[in-house]
Amino acid sequence: MSSTSALFRPIKLGAKQLKHRIVMAPMTRLRADKNHVPTDLIREHYEQRATDGGLLITEGTLISPYAGGMANAPGLWTEEQVNGWKLVVDAVHKKNGIIYNQLWHLGRASSSFLMPDNVKPVSASAIAIQGKNMAGQDYEVPRALELDEIPQLIQDYANAAKNAIKAGFDGVELHGATGYIIDQFVNSNSNVRTDKYGGSIENRARFPLELIDAVAEAIGSEKTAIRFSPLNHFQDMNDETPYETWGYILDQLKSKHPNLAYVHFVEPRVGLMNEDNALDSALDTKESLDPFRAKWDGVFISGGGYTYSPELAAKVSDSTGNLISFGRTFTSNPDLVERLRNGHPLAKYDRPTLYGGDRKGYNDFPNYSA
Repeated sequence: MSSTSALFRPIKLGAKQLKHRIVMAPMTRLRADKNHVPTDLIREHYEQRATDGGLLITEGTLISPYAGGMANAPGLWTEEQVNGWKLVVDAVHKKNGIIYNQLWHLGRASSSFLMPDNVKPVSASAIAIQGKNMAGQDYEVPRALELDEIPQLIQDYANAAKNAIKAGFDGVELHGATGYIIDQFVNSNSNVRTDKYGGSIENRARFPLELIDAVAEAIGSEKTAIRFSPLNHFQDMNDETPYETWGYILDQLKSKHPNLAYVHFVEPRVGLMNEDNALDSALDTKESLDPFRAKWDGVFISGGGYTYSPELAAKVSDSTGNLISFGRTFTSNPDLVERLRNGHPLAKYDRPTLYGGDRKGYNDFPNYSA
């Protein structure tokens, strides 16, 4: 990779000035305590990966006790959680880094055994994910949200966004991708509602658009972002007309919130990773993010499929100007930006330590040394 690549060019993001376009993607790592409070391990992890003028996006952060009940996932609804995140943010800011919090609600991707009082997970419709959950059991059928419950869910997001700003975050990213609750409202196979939140593209898009409105009103559009994965089928997602559906959403965002901090899209090739975590040779796909890129005039982040393929990342950034988010590569390369800038080899990540544990596979990867 050339150090003259667009990846190393500055760009304005919201009210902040980035000095490069290499982004740390949001990645669930499950190192919070039993009360969903970020630990010192989490502070150390983000501090290690912070760079001058570089953007970090945190792991998915639960917006309320009923957002999924994921053990050891961080939250943002209590003062203790806010204070825990403040230590993380302060550490990143001391290195002149920029950090956004990803707000998360699992919806039907959770299970009642993880929820307070064992309540049923909720979703757009009472349709279960096909397949097995983390306990090796069939996913249970969620409860469809009642019409009068949706405003409170939207308020939960707005409250979490305000808590993020209270903790010092530079902004928030709504997790609208890979089969979680926002995605469940948008996709035609998981939303069969017959009220104003279901049926037509306009109705299925209503929930994320109302969320953006509420969060932007709470903290400002320039501090608000969202992540989408229209061409990804993870967790049984499928939409009959993805280009029309997410194209409509982008048209609405462009009209109502043109100064949104960024939109973050998952590349379709993310599904082409092989078991050795390398990209398969057949990278070509008929599905492309190009129609979405063409609609959005602001900052566009491409993520997915760039693990250990810096050449591909540079190619996409050079041809589009996109920021590129790296996930697993960042877990094992805390100095990823400098490794890419200098052409240094990348360390492979440690799969068994991705979800939960201690420092091993989390904070014990060294910076590059010749």
